[in-house]
Amino acid sequence: MTHTDSTSLRQAIIDSCRWMYASGLNQGTSGNISMRCGDHMIITPSGIPYDQLQPDMFCRVPLNADPDPSDDGKPSSEWRFHQALLNTKPEQPVVVHAHPAHATAIAVQGRAIPACHYMVAAFGGNNVPLVDYALFGSAELAQMVTVAMAQRSGCILANHGAITTGGSLARALWRMEELENLARIYLLAQSCGVPRILSDQQMNEVLLAFGNYGPKE
Repeated sequence: MTHTDSTSLRQAIIDSCRWMYASGLNQGTSGNISMRCGDHMIITPSGIPYDQLQPDMFCRVPLNADPDPSDDGKPSSEWRFHQALLNTKPEQPVVVHAHPAHATAIAVQGRAIPACHYMVAAFGGNNVPLVDYALFGSAELAQMVTVAMAQRSGCILANHGAITTGGSLARALWRMEELENLARIYLLAQSCGVPRILSDQQMNEVLLAFGNYGPKE
């Protein structure tokens, strides 16, 4: 699955970045979005506030090579895990990265998000996995993200943030919002007792019934 690069597509990504900022899923210039377009990906540039972002500021990065240093603009420092996920998940051509507070708080504690709610099924299994810490933008982080996301559409990054993927921009953004809500629910439940975690059998039943719930891929 792929998309055709266009001004309207880039504007849709800009609008999505601004929505994440307004929703509290991101802060400052943190976070980034990429989309597969043929043999390249387009990705938000590094260090530009969302309210200043324009369609011509996006970076085009080959899916099979490093960015060309002679090109104008500098891609997000996280281009490596975006590229890796777009290469290994052909059915999901959109990658969203953010630093949502509750999901990041759990990642700072070094924990995955367990099946505290059936909506964990939105990410393809019985938890939202944790990726161990590695330097942002590193090849090591990209490799660990690829492994963790092989059977998932979302993960949290130790001492860092969260990633979701989708067959559409709407689907990937929906997953990021759901991930943050799950993290908030889990932390609230822990603050006043011991959360009841759904069993693997219960989650298998949910996964079978879940289908393609949510925005279209």
